[in-house]
Amino acid sequence: MLEGWEWLIIGVVAIVIIMWGPAKIPEFAKALGKAKGEFSKAQKEFTDAAMTTASPQTTTTITAPSLQAQPLKSKDEMLLETARNLGISTSGKTREQITEEINAKVKLLGSSAA
Repeated sequence: MLEGWEWLIIGVVAIVIIMWGPAKIPEFAKALGKAKGEFSKAQKEFTDAAMTTASPQTTTTITAPSLQAQPLKSKDEMLLETARNLGISTSGKTREQITEEINAKVKLLGSSAA
């Protein structure tokens, strides 16, 4: 015997036939099939990308020798190093103060270079 959701599907199909007519149903089915195919393709690409990211890389990458020896630095370390390279004292200053001084120094150096 048919249950509630089955009657719902039959009702929707009947409404579709009445609204668009039997000639439009193949077009609708074709569009639905294309959408399903695109969804499956995107899902497969996502799964492949996730598996590639999760698995260790077997290919070797070529990097500059200077970058191989240096570990990654945090934002704060990079900020402090930039300030030191520009000759800015960082003791007792907040990140915001150091950033403002770096910006001012870069603007000053940029205007003098032009």
